[in-house]
Amino acid sequence: MKENSKIFTIAFYNIENLFDIENDPYTNDDDFLPTSAKRWTYKRYQNKLRKLGSVISQIGENESGSSPAIVGLAEIENNNVLTDLIHSEHLKDLGYNFVHFDSLDERGIDVALIYKEEFFKVENSETFSVYLQTEFGGRDYTRDILLVQGKLNNEDVHIIVNHWSSRREGEKETEHKRLAAAKVVNNVISRLKKEQTNAKIIVMGDFNDNPDNESIKLLENESQLYNPFSTLLSYNKGSLNHDFQWNMFDQILISGNFFDPNDTKLKYVKAEVFNSKFLTQYHGKFKGQPFRTYVGKKYKGGYSDHFPVFVQFKTP
Repeated sequence: MKENSKIFTIAFYNIENLFDIENDPYTNDDDFLPTSAKRWTYKRYQNKLRKLGSVISQIGENESGSSPAIVGLAEIENNNVLTDLIHSEHLKDLGYNFVHFDSLDERGIDVALIYKEEFFKVENSETFSVYLQTEFGGRDYTRDILLVQGKLNNEDVHIIVNHWSSRREGEKETEHKRLAAAKVVNNVISRLKKEQTNAKIIVMGDFNDNPDNESIKLLENESQLYNPFSTLLSYNKGSLNHDFQWNMFDQILISGNFFDPNDTKLKYVKAEVFNSKFLTQYHGKFKGQPFRTYVGKKYKGGYSDHFPVFVQFKTP
C-alpha cells in the first residue's frame, strides 16, 4: 500500500437491545428497567456502553490503523443511548456524531448511523417505512429503513441501514415481511439512480436472512449490488449463531462502481466479520459464539448476540 493511501472502514453492528433505564410510556421497553425481571440497572447500562464502545473503536483497526469512519447500528432505543454511546470511554475522543429517527416499531428499537465528522459530511437523511399487515388486517409496525447521504472523502455515497423483520414465528411464515423490506430498498435505490446515474450505494443491515435467501437475492439482482458476505458464511463462521448453526444475517452490499478501475476516490478492498476472541464465549458448550448481554432473562454481561461486520475501501 502506498504511503499516502488511506483505508476507510464502514461497519454494521446489531448491538442487542441498547435501552436506557428510563420508562418510555410510548414503547414496550418494560423488560429494560431496573424493576423488570431482567433488572436492567444503571451499572449494567454503563457496562454495556463501555463494552460496545470498546468493540466499535477496534473494528477494522488492524487493517486501517483507526476506528471505523461509519457504523450502522441496530437495536438502539433512542437519541439518549446514542449520545451516551458516542461519549462513552472508548469513543469520546474519536469525533463521532449520529443520525437517528424514531420509528413506530412495537419494541421501540431503531436503526441509526454513527460517523466521524472528520471524514463523513452528512447532506441528507430520511426514513422509509415498510408497510406490513397483521393476520387480522391491522398495521404491523416494524423498523424503518434509514437513508443517509453525504460525502466520504469528498465522494458522494448513499448509505441505507436496515433491520428487517425477525424469523421468530418461523422462517417461511415471516419471509413475506423481509421481501417487502427488500422491495422498499430497491425502490429507494431506483430513486437514487434517477437522481445520480452513477450513485455509489452501500446497503447494510441485520436482514434476518442469509446471503442465499430470496430477499437478499432480490436486492442483488434488481439493484445490481455486489454482496461480499455471500462467500464468508461457513459451518464455523458467521455473524450470529442460532441452535449451534452459524448465520450471516448481518451483511453489507455495495454497488459495482466501487470496483471501477477509472474511479480513484474509493475502491473496495475487503469484507470481514469482526469476531475477535474477546467478543466470544471463552468456554462451555457455547464456546466461540458471540458473548451476549442476556440469555433470556439471565444477565451475562457480554457485548451482543451478533458480531459486527465491515467492509473497507482505500483511497489512493
